[in-house]
Amino acid sequence: MPGRTHRTLRGLMVTGLLTGLTAVAAPAFPAAPAVASTPSATAQSTGSLPFAGTDFGKAGPYEVSVDIGVVHTFYYPKNMGQSGERHPVVIWGNGTGAVPGVYSGLLRHLASHGFIVAAANTPTSNFAISMRAGIDVLERRNADSRSVFHQKVDLEHIGSAGHSQGGAAALNAAIDPRVDTAVPIQPGPIADADNMDEPVFYLAGEDDLIVWPILVKAFYNDSDHVPAVYGEVRGAGHLSSIGDGGAFRAPVTAWLRYWLMGDERARGLFFGPGCGYCLDSALWSDWKRNARAQQIPGSVI
Repeated sequence: MPGRTHRTLRGLMVTGLLTGLTAVAAPAFPAAPAVASTPSATAQSTGSLPFAGTDFGKAGPYEVSVDIGVVHTFYYPKNMGQSGERHPVVIWGNGTGAVPGVYSGLLRHLASHGFIVAAANTPTSNFAISMRAGIDVLERRNADSRSVFHQKVDLEHIGSAGHSQGGAAALNAAIDPRVDTAVPIQPGPIADADNMDEPVFYLAGEDDLIVWPILVKAFYNDSDHVPAVYGEVRGAGHLSSIGDGGAFRAPVTAWLRYWLMGDERARGLFFGPGCGYCLDSALWSDWKRNARAQQIPGSVI
């Protein structure tokens, strides 16, 4: 059975990939929701969110603030809700031994595009416990009239993302019914794609010698029950996505803008017969869309 073969292959790599990983017990997750093929009706328009252009690698229209706490670091638009808008949430997981500051450029970039990023401060994020707790914190702050986040958080549109061990955590976090999509960047092996039911965008690096592209493809192949896309960044190593995200930054931003904001310009990069990224051989050394992803129509713009 293909799924079993892929999981066995990942299992053989666990020891080498988890150097420095602290062993903790996996939490019990609630049942996942039914899969969505397109953003919900409330996300079909970006509403009063400012237009961000079509180059998703460039900074968005918002200035960014950062709140460093004990458990989470929040990156968010400085003037949240300035036009009555509410801001979608991205929960973030770090690679082994890393903290959010390692990815500060990328997380600031997402905040500049209108997202509230709740980055778990833990260097062992694999089971997504702290990531999912970030949603709980934002729920409380959104309800608190004393908070800068009061009535400015779009809790109906939440994505999970992360790098390496945090990439596996992005998959594990997506089992939470509050999460609408996942972006695992060069994900580690301790996750099971069969347990999540959201659209997923897998990112690999062509020259990654820590998380080999074949391991990320195994996750992709196990995701035939949901819309799944696989992008292998040409010439990228395992650390190419840290800092400001490098060549990973624009695709990650575009995917989240479509699924969490309903941005039709971003949709056109992934879906339809002539999707923008499908034709970009300079960026991708490999690009795949499964049958469910191919059923999603292209942009209406």
